[in-house]
Amino acid sequence: MIRKLLTLCALTAAMAAGSSAWAQDNALVVSTWGGSFRDLIDENIGREFTKQTGVPVKYVTGGTIDRLNKAKLTTKPESDITFTTSHVGWLYVSSNLFEQLDTSKIPNFSHLVDRAKISPYHIGSWAYIYSIGYRPDLMPPSVKFESWNDLWNPALKGKISAPDFDPSHLIAVSAMLSGGDARTWEKGQEKLKALKPNFKAFYTNDANAQQLIATGETPVEVILSMNAYHMAGQGVPIKVAMPKEGAVLGVDTMAIMKGSSKTELAYKFLNIALSADVQSKIVASKKASPVVDNATVSAEDAKLPGVFTTKEQWDTQTIVIDNKLRAEKTAEWRKWFTENIMN
Repeated sequence: MIRKLLTLCALTAAMAAGSSAWAQDNALVVSTWGGSFRDLIDENIGREFTKQTGVPVKYVTGGTIDRLNKAKLTTKPESDITFTTSHVGWLYVSSNLFEQLDTSKIPNFSHLVDRAKISPYHIGSWAYIYSIGYRPDLMPPSVKFESWNDLWNPALKGKISAPDFDPSHLIAVSAMLSGGDARTWEKGQEKLKALKPNFKAFYTNDANAQQLIATGETPVEVILSMNAYHMAGQGVPIKVAMPKEGAVLGVDTMAIMKGSSKTELAYKFLNIALSADVQSKIVASKKASPVVDNATVSAEDAKLPGVFTTKEQWDTQTIVIDNKLRAEKTAEWRKWFTENIMN
C-alpha cells in the first residue's frame, strides 16, 4: 500500500510538472518594463486575457533600449508582444521587428483616439504627460507654474530635477518658447542653457525620480504624471501643473513581434487591452489617460492633468513631438544635453 501511495504521489508530481512546463511553453510572452509597469499590464490586461482564453501570460522585462538591442540580435523573437514608448517603437519598425497590424482583428481599434494611432505597426496602450511636478509645501507662495517659462524663475535656483536619459521634453519646450519646435531644436539651445543654474539633479529612472521629489531634495521636477499620481496616492503632497502651452505627451505602445507563432492570441490580447473595461481600470488604478473614447473615467480622475477625456484636451493640452523625429534625434539630443547642461 505504501509503495502504491508513493507511486501515485510521484505520478501526480510528474503530471503537475508537465502541466507547468506545458503552460510555460504555450504561454503568450509579453516584453515590457519591470516594476509597476509590468504589474499594470499583468493586473489589468494579462489576467483578463488568461480569464478569457485560458492561456497564461509570461513576461520578459528590461529597459527600453536594452530590450530593443536584444531584439535586434535574436533570429527568433523572445516575445510575442512588445510594449515600448511610441518613439522607440519606430526603431523597432525601422529594424523590421514588428508585424504590420491587421486592425480588422482588433475590433476595439475603432475606439482608439487619433493620438494613439502611432503607426501601422504599433498602437497606444495608455498615455501620460511629462509636465512640471512640484511640492507646494516646499515652495514660496509667490512661485506659480502657469507656464513652462516659470521654470526659469530665479527663485528655483538649485531646486529642479529632470531625466538624464531623455531630454526631449525640455529640448522641445525650450525650442517652442524660443519660436521654434523639436525639428528646429537649435533655436532653444541658449534658452535651455539659461536654465542650468536651476538644476540640482538629473534622475536615472522612475524610482530615482520619485525619491528626489518625495524627500524634497528637488521640490520641482520634470516628471511623468503617472509617477506623480502614484506618489500622491502614498501621501506625498505633490501637484502636477498643466502649463498654458500644454504638457509633453507620452504614449506607451504595444505591437506584435514579427515571427511570433501566436499572432491570433496576440491580436486577442491587443483587443482586450483596448476594451473600455480594461482602459477604465487602468485609469482608475494608475491615473494614466485612456487611449479609447469609450472608457469610463471618474469625475475626480478627469480633473487630473494628463488624463484626457475629450478630443479638445488631446488637441489643446498636449505638446506632441513627432515620434519618428524623436527616434532619430534622441541620441543627438542626449549628447548635447549631457555636454551643455549636465556637465
